[in-house]
Amino acid sequence: MTLGLTSCITISTPAPANSTPLFVTATLPPTKTPATTPITPSATIVPTISTSSAGCKDKAILVQDVTIADGTNIARGAKFTKTWQFQNTGTCSWIGYTIAFVSGDQMGAPDSSPIPQTAPKSTVDVSVDLVAPTADGTYTGFFELRNASGKPLNIGIEKTFWVKITVGVVSTPTTGPVGTPSGGTPATQPKGPASCKYLGSSSYPGEIANLINQARKQAGLAALTINTQLSASAQGHSIDMACFSLLSHTGSNGSTPYQRVIAAGYDGTYRQEIIYAGGYPQDAFNWWMNDQIHKNAILDPNATEMGIGYAYVSDSAYGGYFTVDFGSR
Repeated sequence: MTLGLTSCITISTPAPANSTPLFVTATLPPTKTPATTPITPSATIVPTISTSSAGCKDKAILVQDVTIADGTNIARGAKFTKTWQFQNTGTCSWIGYTIAFVSGDQMGAPDSSPIPQTAPKSTVDVSVDLVAPTADGTYTGFFELRNASGKPLNIGIEKTFWVKITVGVVSTPTTGPVGTPSGGTPATQPKGPASCKYLGSSSYPGEIANLINQARKQAGLAALTINTQLSASAQGHSIDMACFSLLSHTGSNGSTPYQRVIAAGYDGTYRQEIIYAGGYPQDAFNWWMNDQIHKNAILDPNATEMGIGYAYVSDSAYGGYFTVDFGSR
């Protein structure tokens, strides 16, 4: 879930892939035309939305945690606001939709509250006001998005999303730097189950790198060099997402982007990650450049290096998964 390696981390996802592309070389012909319409930020959603919903499909994806990353430490009894950003990936207009608390630690959340109207392919920020418990510990509250009939929407491959905080002093098995278990050994990098049969690409990472550096050149910025450690981190996460049908910056083993780049041996002072699911390199790049947060990451003058990963699993939720890890030393 754009939680920063050192700043905000975001997730970008077009429509799921339905066919297996033959992408081993740079000359392969495309086998499909993925949806590439840029996501419209919630601030620019047109207020007039069609109310016709006959036969439409309800689907959603969690784009990012806008506020309160998982594990954020909140003062005892403090009020805070958790905000998630969702994309309407279905064909129904979200009119009369709600966010509902379903289980876990409620932390003062209302049982249900309305969310803004959201057209298909658009994004929307959804917030809930909460109060931290007064006792030390780890707390998690689970929520659902529901349509006007009260039926929960699928959030990618999940039914729920959550807010997870810590209060006060909470014991942790980690004694070294973040991402290293007791004794200082780097945390292992998740790379999918041994039985997972994924496909990589010999050309896609290079295509992404060229597109990013062309954009930086046009903006008067220095080109980014490829770092093998960042590449290992990015590729590992792409494999992990493809093998487990994940659409998240949290790995299947609970790892964060920061932990993964540390595990790969990268100790730079600046780190940031962007991801994309489905489509081809140009689709990913177009989407990133049409979303301000992603564009800012690509054109960040603090970055000097990058690593790029790609993995494809035919029966995963979105087919192919791209990861770009930025860094500097």
